[in-house]
Amino acid sequence: MRALLRDNGLTLCFLGLFLASITGQSLAGHAAENELRAQHGQSPIGFWDFVWSSRFLVDVAENWQSEFLQFSVFILATVWLVQRGSTESKPVEDAGLESDRRQLVGRFASPDSPSWARAGGWRRAFYSNSLLILMGAIFLLSWLAQSLGGLVVENEDRATHGLPPEGWLDYVAGPEFWNRTLQNWQSEFLAVGAMTAFAIVLRQRGSGESKPVGAPHDETGSSG
Repeated sequence: MRALLRDNGLTLCFLGLFLASITGQSLAGHAAENELRAQHGQSPIGFWDFVWSSRFLVDVAENWQSEFLQFSVFILATVWLVQRGSTESKPVEDAGLESDRRQLVGRFASPDSPSWARAGGWRRAFYSNSLLILMGAIFLLSWLAQSLGGLVVENEDRATHGLPPEGWLDYVAGPEFWNRTLQNWQSEFLAVGAMTAFAIVLRQRGSGESKPVGAPHDETGSSG
């Protein structure tokens, strides 16, 4: 068990932080929703009814889609784009898809390489891009969930004001949807850009996201 926890500590740590955070969000959101309902003379909503509501869904999905968009763009960008001196970049001379020998695929695969790395055709092509495919799919599904949940909330609000319901296409083309969406996107892109640039000259001893403390500023792609 100790070896399991040690070998998977990073994943388990962030999984625990995620569960604690989303639990806290659900409790705080439930309390805030009932405060708002009380101000409008409405009866309170139960906790589980709130968790399964569109209001909670849209708040969760709105953040998920921006996070997975950030990783999708970063994964794709770092294939071709480099930043000399940053740990977030591969070495400048390695820009691009790299050779089969370097990537250990096909006849250059090692005995313990994944089977689809040794295979050819669509299996190797799919596996070679599987991380981007998964991250992109989660982004698109989260974006769709955000738009559908947001539409339900918007039409509930419109009904209280005696307005007719709005269609999905009208909603996703509207300024309210994109105001909420883009305010998340800009923060994600800023964070990635800042990490890429700051890692050139700043250090954190022992972190895989930092170069060794004594490494030259122009050393690229190293960690320690």
